[in-house]
Amino acid sequence: MVAHDEIGGLLPIKRTIRVLDVNNQSFREPEEPSNKRVRPLARVTSLANLISPVRNGAVRRFGQTIQSFTLRGDNRSPASAQKWSSRSTVPTPAKRRSSVLWSEMLDVSMKESLTTKEIKRQEAIYEMSRGEQDLIEDLKLARKAYHDPMLKLSIMSEEELTQIFGDLDAYIPLHEDLLARLGEATKPSGTIEQIGDILVNWLPGLNAYKGYCSNQLAAKALLDQKKQDPRVQDFLQRCLESPFSRKLDLWSFLDIPRSRLVKYPLLLKEILRHTPKDHPDVQLLEEAILIIQGVLSDINLKKGESECQYYIDKLEYLDEKQKDPRIEASKVLLCHGELKNKNGHKLYIFLFQDILVLTRPVTRNDRHSYQVYRQPIPVQELVLEDLQDGDVRMGGSFRGAFSNSDKGY
Repeated sequence: MVAHDEIGGLLPIKRTIRVLDVNNQSFREPEEPSNKRVRPLARVTSLANLISPVRNGAVRRFGQTIQSFTLRGDNRSPASAQKWSSRSTVPTPAKRRSSVLWSEMLDVSMKESLTTKEIKRQEAIYEMSRGEQDLIEDLKLARKAYHDPMLKLSIMSEEELTQIFGDLDAYIPLHEDLLARLGEATKPSGTIEQIGDILVNWLPGLNAYKGYCSNQLAAKALLDQKKQDPRVQDFLQRCLESPFSRKLDLWSFLDIPRSRLVKYPLLLKEILRHTPKDHPDVQLLEEAILIIQGVLSDINLKKGESECQYYIDKLEYLDEKQKDPRIEASKVLLCHGELKNKNGHKLYIFLFQDILVLTRPVTRNDRHSYQVYRQPIPVQELVLEDLQDGDVRMGGSFRGAFSNSDKGY
């Protein structure tokens, strides 16, 4: 038996086991909702009327785009049905963001006065600033175009939306603060001479994302569950087909803060790479890189503990003897995934730091859980074997493999 760890390495495991194929299954993005017809919904004349006006251009365009849409109703005429069908066959062009470079906004004389290295440095700084503006726009859009309409249309409850969206819009002031600091440091020429001290003072505030990132696994699971509701699926599909979405689904917007966080070290290193060695920013940028790496490490640790506890809470025991204090005490989930034998029978395994738990996925009343199979195995009783790529060990049944006997089947 060979398990894959969270970073793609191999973690071979053997305990008189003769079964095949452990694949670590990371949380995968589900397929986009299909276009097939769903059950009729209550008629609403316009979603735009339910969205409060904001200055953000993308959100305004959301209202303009969707104001002609109506949720499918029982009394729709054949003509209107034909109109919807013809419209849905022609996808609306996605809204694109500006990709103008910083140097393209300079006049010729200013551009000629700067060295090539300084232009690249200012380009890197501008990329960070532009990314903050895009992030703020997306955070506002997630609230105005998804959260608020679904709440007002009672497509989801307030409690469900809170669990999925968290306090996403509470981070907007954090990023607006960085933009304001960069704006104050920008000279009339459009250049920023020093950015290091700004970043050193601002980056620790990103620790605020610990709670949001830790909740992502549970939020994703709930969103996937709610997508089974035709009303939710219909609403999300209409949003996906609108230009404001840029062909991104709701989860892509909710995951934008996490993807932005992991870009900060790359952005800082790019700025540092184009900063002269005698520049006062060098030491400060190096310090800023260490700060963001520490922030990301703390967030990953917290997120890992949250993921571990999430799956522990999903375990169901058939026998009290299966309960092991090492499971409840676990803080790290080394890997998890599907285990399949040659007959196609499947188990789902969890390797915590001190114990291996084998389960069968079950669903009761729309609640997904993992029923513990056999007795959990302490890691001290596992024998590790390094198997070469492509090395296949033919095995038999799970019952024989995980029996108390020392003989493998």
